[in-house]
Amino acid sequence: MNQTAVLGFPRIGEKRELKTALENYWKGNTSLNELTDVASELRLKHWNLQRNAGIKTVAVNDFSFYDNTLDLMVALGAQPERFRDIADETQHYFTMARGDETHTAMEMTKWFNTNYHTIVPELHKTFEFGAINAKKILGEFKEAKDNGFQGSIQLIGPITFLGLSRCDKEVTLALFDPLLGQYNKLLGAIIALDKNVEIVMHEPSLSIGIDTQVLSLLKIAYERLGTLSQNLSVATYFEHSCEATAVLVHTPIKGLVLDFVHGVKNSDSLESLGKSDKHVTIGIIDGRNVWKNNLQQSLKTLEYIETYIPKERLTIGVSCSLLHVPYSLKHEENLDTNVKELLAFAQEKLDELSLLGKAFFSHETIPFPSHPKAAVDEAVQNRLGALNPNDFKRSHPFSVRQMSARDTFDLPPLPTTTIGSFPQTAEVRKVRQEFKKGLISKETYEETMKKMIASCVAFQESIDLDVLVHGEFERNDMVEYFGEQLNGFAFSQNGWVQSYGSRCVKPPLLYGDVSRPHPMTLNWSLYAQSLTDRPMKGMLTGPVTILNWSFVRDDQPRSVTAMQIALAIRDEVNDLQRAGITMIQVDEAAFKEGYPLRRENRSAYEKWALESFLLSTAVADKETQIHTHMCYSEFTDIIKTIEAMDADVISIETSRSGNRLLQIFKETGYTQEVGPGVYDIHSPRIPSVEEMEQQIYLLLEVLPSSQLWINPDCGLKTRGWSETEAALRNMVEATKAVRETL
Repeated sequence: MNQTAVLGFPRIGEKRELKTALENYWKGNTSLNELTDVASELRLKHWNLQRNAGIKTVAVNDFSFYDNTLDLMVALGAQPERFRDIADETQHYFTMARGDETHTAMEMTKWFNTNYHTIVPELHKTFEFGAINAKKILGEFKEAKDNGFQGSIQLIGPITFLGLSRCDKEVTLALFDPLLGQYNKLLGAIIALDKNVEIVMHEPSLSIGIDTQVLSLLKIAYERLGTLSQNLSVATYFEHSCEATAVLVHTPIKGLVLDFVHGVKNSDSLESLGKSDKHVTIGIIDGRNVWKNNLQQSLKTLEYIETYIPKERLTIGVSCSLLHVPYSLKHEENLDTNVKELLAFAQEKLDELSLLGKAFFSHETIPFPSHPKAAVDEAVQNRLGALNPNDFKRSHPFSVRQMSARDTFDLPPLPTTTIGSFPQTAEVRKVRQEFKKGLISKETYEETMKKMIASCVAFQESIDLDVLVHGEFERNDMVEYFGEQLNGFAFSQNGWVQSYGSRCVKPPLLYGDVSRPHPMTLNWSLYAQSLTDRPMKGMLTGPVTILNWSFVRDDQPRSVTAMQIALAIRDEVNDLQRAGITMIQVDEAAFKEGYPLRRENRSAYEKWALESFLLSTAVADKETQIHTHMCYSEFTDIIKTIEAMDADVISIETSRSGNRLLQIFKETGYTQEVGPGVYDIHSPRIPSVEEMEQQIYLLLEVLPSSQLWINPDCGLKTRGWSETEAALRNMVEATKAVRETL
């Protein structure tokens, strides 16, 4: 027996085929049939990879055209009422995700503490579910079967679905029975096709730590669903789920899928699992990071688990879906050999799983490769050791700095600005690629970038923005750009990971100690400032975001690596202010997503994440105004930490969430300045002047004008120029109209 399994595979494709197909379809360049043909080819290819690795039951329904939560909403009849006027199914689906001229797109949030974005269901106490639509799930299962594959259907479970919906207890209790009824109908439709089909319910919410009321709902849910299906398992990941396991072992489900990489405390449940009749899948290959598995150590873990649970009741698998890692290493010809030998992408993880399965189940003597180690830089380690408390504290309090900023910048009430990036057109990407490939000279590249910066600055002046940015045309990505100029980072050619929809990122490979050999942004910022008398923000990415949006070495604590990055950013802040750039934005877009899922572990993360930001910015003088940006964050539980970051201005996303986030700042007595996003840049929709005026007035109901900045909710790199220009013109015009009434 060699029982192995995965919870999902990267769906974007080896060469981002799905991204290309989606964007061509959205532009009207291809038909729906052409899009679905690409999707079918990708699924077949990914199932073959799993079968070739010895996996007998492949993951089905892990594929999505945009997001699995959105797919489930359609399957459960849980689409928001405001979209039900759209008759065409495909248009309905993509409008919920992306919006259109008359519909605002649905809110997104991070999939727990990963960098994948998921759609937030819009549920309320009197929500009425529509008809079940199992067409996608049944179609993909049948597709697998017709091609000779046995499929295991992957579904988000009801507890997690309610959790993603941000339902309070009252709404949860009101909707629990109706929602469970929808799941019963959906499972009934699936089982009618094949009564023996394996179904895996993904319940990562159970890894957060849940109260007794939710545990009671969990028992009710899987008493019912486990009775309906004889082959139903519940998967948890990203942490341990011991409380939930104690409940689930007493339900009629077939088995559990547990993460033993990021949830090592799952070992506390081994005794109760051993005494039960449950089948257990051990997530032992890391599905979230790119480093090679220590197979010898993993085998020891499996052998320890076998002392509690007999081998015939065990499967070995990945810790979570492989959606969170790149596709394959086989196209990485340019990676340094010493770095490449550290790595395993999704396809290589299938190979690791196969090797481990043979060693564990068949007792084959496998010559496991040695586990490589990362490089160490003693100078970096020594600099960290020499830090003192003053290195983490601004020299003047905010009240003094605020007065200095008002004298220095002389801005009007409700100053207007943007978050940083401007559209990354095909022309911009082409020039960067030509320079990277050596097809054009450095001089030609820099001259072209300067023309783009000059044009961007001129546009911002023409619409009368108060604080300008240079547009970041030289930056391929807000993290990759910095990593390319720091020691300790490496970069793949094709290490793309899906962020949301067709949006992909290529996270840096943070494999060694970090240091900054030279300034990274200084020349571009100085050139942009030379073009205008208006304030020009220096744009940096913060240490915690660089850490959380990279694949980080796992041989030392993340806190140590974060401090190393912070020292590099600190040096850049100091260079900028010494050169006269005295408004500097240090973005921490991913600050919240790094929080541990378990509340008991969060204070330790908060401490070193906060210290990392302070270390990078505390070097700023009294005359230097520090901005930061955070997006897709629930701030209720970390508002005091945000206050302790001591940034002079923070910009946040509020366009899809109303004033809920901003209200938190008011309730806690936040004194620094805030830039709530007044329009959604993740949708091509252009809000009118009147709409933005109304939004600004709503902001003024929460905070005074002296505390507010006006800006979009995020960077503009993914938008086209025409919509960017129109939206920003409307934003400035709306702001001026409101100013006249103050």
